[in-house]
Amino acid sequence: MNELIQSMEQRLFGQKLNIRLLVTALLAGGHVLLEGVPGLGKTKMARTLAELSGGDYRRIQFTPDLMPGDITGSVIYHMQDHSFTTIKGPIFTNVLLADEINRSGPKTQAALLEAMEERQVTIQGNTYKLPNPFFVVATQNPVEYEGTYPLPEAQLDRFLFKLVLDYPGEEAEVEILRRHVSFGQHQEESLEAILTPERITELQRRLSDVVVEESLYNYIATIIRKTRESKRVQLGASPRAGIAVLMASKAWALLDGRTYVTPDDIKLVARPALRHRLLLTPQAELEGGTSDHIIQETLGSIPVPR
Repeated sequence: MNELIQSMEQRLFGQKLNIRLLVTALLAGGHVLLEGVPGLGKTKMARTLAELSGGDYRRIQFTPDLMPGDITGSVIYHMQDHSFTTIKGPIFTNVLLADEINRSGPKTQAALLEAMEERQVTIQGNTYKLPNPFFVVATQNPVEYEGTYPLPEAQLDRFLFKLVLDYPGEEAEVEILRRHVSFGQHQEESLEAILTPERITELQRRLSDVVVEESLYNYIATIIRKTRESKRVQLGASPRAGIAVLMASKAWALLDGRTYVTPDDIKLVARPALRHRLLLTPQAELEGGTSDHIIQETLGSIPVPR
């Protein structure tokens, strides 16, 4: 997995932490919501991960007229021999990029998010298992909300992480310009796979071998409960959020070459695992507060286990 991370860092500049968190989510068996303005490389990040991991890759551009069947698939009737054929949709892949997920209506969003949770799709009464691993990277634009359908909190809760892509630093941006090839000479680079889907599945199973001390279970539970007690939070983190922090911290430890979780692992993954699960009060938003600030304050107010 570290070889995968290093290879991605050679192609995506200024996003080291987000790359490592993206791979962490893959290892933890979760899904990721990427938020960032256009042009920061969200699509390239998902495609690079798919190619290097050796899995199948599909991209769906979400639009207002996209229907659930366009994602999951449909059944076609053949009049010649009075038979039916099931056409599986693009969701049957290892890595799926749901581009601008908030551009489609709630019914289409729900079709994708149900598959993310159940890891299966029902087409005309028949249930089909999705490939393993199955990893969804959904993107949304944080500055343009005209004609969009924001994801409800219950659906946001299905994502393990919400990663926020910011502008790269000056050195990284200069390197992006240096590596750019003019349009007339541009050729898509063919990447050689570093992993296989079978290897990724094997690594995911190793999470059960990562040891978590009893004090750390209590630490995670305290963090989750504290978010519900804040007066600036209208809706705090759920037990599913605690499971997300636990699995993400185990995956982070495994990427670090350890078979045990530390408090630092928990603190590092807490922000991307919780930021999209907290609903702030209107007063807190008017004062310029963010879920990241509340998470940071919550972590600072809880004694770290020794």
